[in-house]
Amino acid sequence: MLNKVSKWFLAGVNACIAVSHANRDNLTLRAVLNPNLIYVIPNSVDVNKFTPNPGLRYPLQTINIVSVNRLTLRKGVDLLVDVIPAILRKYPNVHFIIGGDGPKMNILKEMRDKYNIADKVELLGALPHHEVRNVLCRGHIFLNTSLTEAFCIAILEAASCGLLCVSTNVGGIPEVLPPDMIYLAPARPMALISQLEKAIGKINNIPVTKMHETVRSLYTWQNVADRTEKIYHTVLEAPKTNVLTKLKILLSNGIISGPITVIIYIMHIVLLLFCEWAYPDSSIERAINFDCHDYIDNPDKYGNHLYKVDEPSVNKRFEVVPEPDSNRPASSRFELKRLNSKGEV
Repeated sequence: MLNKVSKWFLAGVNACIAVSHANRDNLTLRAVLNPNLIYVIPNSVDVNKFTPNPGLRYPLQTINIVSVNRLTLRKGVDLLVDVIPAILRKYPNVHFIIGGDGPKMNILKEMRDKYNIADKVELLGALPHHEVRNVLCRGHIFLNTSLTEAFCIAILEAASCGLLCVSTNVGGIPEVLPPDMIYLAPARPMALISQLEKAIGKINNIPVTKMHETVRSLYTWQNVADRTEKIYHTVLEAPKTNVLTKLKILLSNGIISGPITVIIYIMHIVLLLFCEWAYPDSSIERAINFDCHDYIDNPDKYGNHLYKVDEPSVNKRFEVVPEPDSNRPASSRFELKRLNSKGEV
């Protein structure tokens, strides 16, 4: 049913964006799309927020394996339940740190009680995103047991923090990191255990800084934004599809679903025509095109509005104070003032 709905709604699109080539192939098959209309732009990570710090590793004198995800069936928690006891039997100095919450939390607690390993399996529960980095930095190895995954940003965050990754070989995960930064295994307990053992054998030779710099060089949100912008321009410059062609495309959705989607499309056209009659072009203020390149190249002219929250040299304390001698309403008579380290404006 979801495939059919996807086919309905994506029948007339000019372009789609997938986060991995596996995601692209999946979308092509499920929504019956022309693969030439699907562009691949991977997700990214803010490497300035996910920096390595081996000094945060705790407990000490142990090999810490971290897993942070939503505890659901899709995330392979059942695999985790099989892997943890087997690893702890062979490696008593391993310590598991599991962050996240969900409907599968109970089976992890039952597993922990059954094998009496509460001192070796730490369940943190739900984590605010700003705490994820500190949890990742506690570990040597990151374990991902997802059964399906289009990309997996969690692996990127872990690698950016200098963790060696072990993951199931599903979806777009093989495309995320170079082979020397991740061990992949089929979604089966014994295969994952084997790859975890290989990772455990390499923990003394993990190039933490190099891994962080590799992620920095491969992934930036600026690159994602630039590539997305190019796709928008490509669509804008492409020949426009007329209404009749779109109706033919929608009609090809099926004997029953085709006519239904055509009727819905015609209803949208009628609604838009009514809106154009009720709110004509002459009553709408036109937006002025803004030259983004001129803005970026001339910070002295426009001012620099890119305030970096994570910059340590900038004190991030602010105070909102009433603005005196103003004729504006009391609710809007405020201005923002930055305070220095001494509390002075």
